[in-house]
Amino acid sequence: MKYKTLISVLLAIVTAATAGSQTYYTHISDPDIKTLRIRLADSDRLERPILELDGSDVLEISFDELSHEPHYYTYTVYHCNADWTLSDLNSNEYLSGFTTLDIDDYLLSENTQQLYTHYTFRLPNDDMQLKISGNYAVRIYEDGDQENTVAWACFSVVEPCVSVTSVVRGNTDIELNKRYQQLDFDINPGTYNISDPFTELTVLVRQNGRIDNQVYLNKPTFVEAGRLRYINNRQLIFEGGNEYRVFDLLSEYILGTGVEKVDFDRTYYHALLYPSEILTSSTYSTSYDANGQFVINREDAYDSDVEADYMWVHFRLPMAQPFFDGTMHVGGDFNYNIIDANSLMTYDNETEQYVYAKYLKQGGYNFQYWFLPKGARTATLQRTEGSYWQTQNEYAIYVYHRPFGARYDRLICYSAFTNN
Repeated sequence: MKYKTLISVLLAIVTAATAGSQTYYTHISDPDIKTLRIRLADSDRLERPILELDGSDVLEISFDELSHEPHYYTYTVYHCNADWTLSDLNSNEYLSGFTTLDIDDYLLSENTQQLYTHYTFRLPNDDMQLKISGNYAVRIYEDGDQENTVAWACFSVVEPCVSVTSVVRGNTDIELNKRYQQLDFDINPGTYNISDPFTELTVLVRQNGRIDNQVYLNKPTFVEAGRLRYINNRQLIFEGGNEYRVFDLLSEYILGTGVEKVDFDRTYYHALLYPSEILTSSTYSTSYDANGQFVINREDAYDSDVEADYMWVHFRLPMAQPFFDGTMHVGGDFNYNIIDANSLMTYDNETEQYVYAKYLKQGGYNFQYWFLPKGARTATLQRTEGSYWQTQNEYAIYVYHRPFGARYDRLICYSAFTNN
């Protein structure tokens, strides 16, 4: 009996250690779950999932399950470090109220070929309040079993203590006004006390919500009176890339932007997108996009969340032969900016094109074709989209502070802007 108890304790320790080193990110892990979204409640703004501590905004987290059969879902909220690993805090240190709640707000789809149930919950709520700033990960699981996790939803809470001023320029250490953008920024502490900026701060920079090319900085370039400068840093040189491609699934009957035709095979709708062009030989052209984000919308719907249907969307990228030194992926928020098997394109030798199909809810979508070289973590757009220093990208800067002796990373500033 003592031997079994010892084994159980050791397994618990190993499990806790593994969980502590895991990096959390928004994604779906059940194929019957679709359209996971984290957005500001009662708002049409396309913004990243950020709340201000003790502010009035509320996040709405929603997803669809592809049936009209009732499912019992629960969620648990965890606090994370700046690098999105679990923090060492107990739940009562970052939450007031419950740490786990059932999802009891759901609606059945109406007049759709694909039956689904739309689930929704909000944070904070009457039963769960967020006490501190930082990163949060929400585990969504079925039947009260955390081993049956269907999705993770990640967001951040900021307590504005400092400000950031930033600029993007085409003059980089790599080349002048061609393919790259240099991000420079200053942190302005004001009256907020940062005793040692070289050991206490962590800064995360993301371009268009991507995580493959995100950058963590642990110290400023140098310190001046009244500001911490992050300038001429080679880590902050990003591909300019190109504006996102767009398609619109507003209607099954009227072809939207980027859609060549819509077919129905008595079971599914199929939206065939126009063949995409390789844009590397083109010159930069300004066009409106949403920097990779998407919206759910169906023409003449009173509530698109439950009236929008699902379609198999077929992507085509003609190419005489495939790349042999890496893989092709479809990038964008609808794939949660993750480069994995779920975003992987395949090459069709018969039609000489890369192809990809995704089951998506009606709406408007941004996407790009990303090439991932063998052995690399960061995708490049230079083989498919082209890369231009003039491209309008969204840069988000997260500033975390952990003073000496503190046990968690406070998010003391969030600054997002689109370069012009």
